[in-house]
Amino acid sequence: MEVTPVAPAPRTEPDRVGPRRPGKRRRAWDEVPRWHIYLPLTVYLVFTLVPFYWILLFALRPAGSTSLVPWPVTFEHFDKVWTERSFAVFFQNSVLIGVATLVMTTVVALAGGYALARFDFRVKRVFMLALLCSQFVPGALLLVPLFEIFANLQMINSLGSVILAETVFQLPLSMILISNFIKNVPYSLEEAAWVDGCSRFRAFCSVVLPLLRPGLIAVGSFAFVHSWNHFLFALMFLSNQEKQTIPVGLNTLMSADSVDMGALAAGGIIAAVPVVIVFAFIQKWLITGFSAGAVKG
Repeated sequence: MEVTPVAPAPRTEPDRVGPRRPGKRRRAWDEVPRWHIYLPLTVYLVFTLVPFYWILLFALRPAGSTSLVPWPVTFEHFDKVWTERSFAVFFQNSVLIGVATLVMTTVVALAGGYALARFDFRVKRVFMLALLCSQFVPGALLLVPLFEIFANLQMINSLGSVILAETVFQLPLSMILISNFIKNVPYSLEEAAWVDGCSRFRAFCSVVLPLLRPGLIAVGSFAFVHSWNHFLFALMFLSNQEKQTIPVGLNTLMSADSVDMGALAAGGIIAAVPVVIVFAFIQKWLITGFSAGAVKG
């Protein structure tokens, strides 16, 4: 039997738009002019950094000076607000309220978020809708009922009233966020722990809780920052100066006749430094916590 050989098909070279360099890919922003990127960033930095420089200028230059450069540098305004204006006491009260609100909000939101994520009950959708609708209620509308409740409980002019009010105000959104984080944790991990003999609580603490660290840090940080900056509850529920917080203390630096700009700038820096430090240390976990809710597990 005679076999006729088949000629190999001619090789075709792939079309190339241009010379291709090994290990390099064309990116979309390589074709954008650089000034299209740098100009908006420069404008944003000017609007962001100039107010900060202006605050530092008033806080560090001597009283009565009109120089645009803080020289000679003085810390008299910081010493004035920290000692004469009782900002040391205000700072201590704000830290106590912020930490207590962080702990209470995180613990309660963790329990409620787990129930919303892992259990089904009849009024679950109604309850979730109520949590969402509560975010449209401003804090000013809660002042009268909360004041009546705290007055009956004899909690007016105590830090506990502000802590409870801040916790109640932060819980709805925190529970929704925590429930979304728990939904991203595979349920099969808990089932495997149950098979190994763990109880539900132990399985939650050993398997689920370590995976929720970014979400807990995100929720706790926002609870701390909100309670640190909130002005209304501390103003209404605390009357003694020894119980006041940083935002109320800043308000005392302004009067109807005059404003001490140096002391006000120094107090603003004292109020901003803890928040900046907190976000500087938790920014990695905070970004991870934000991105975790966008990925389906």
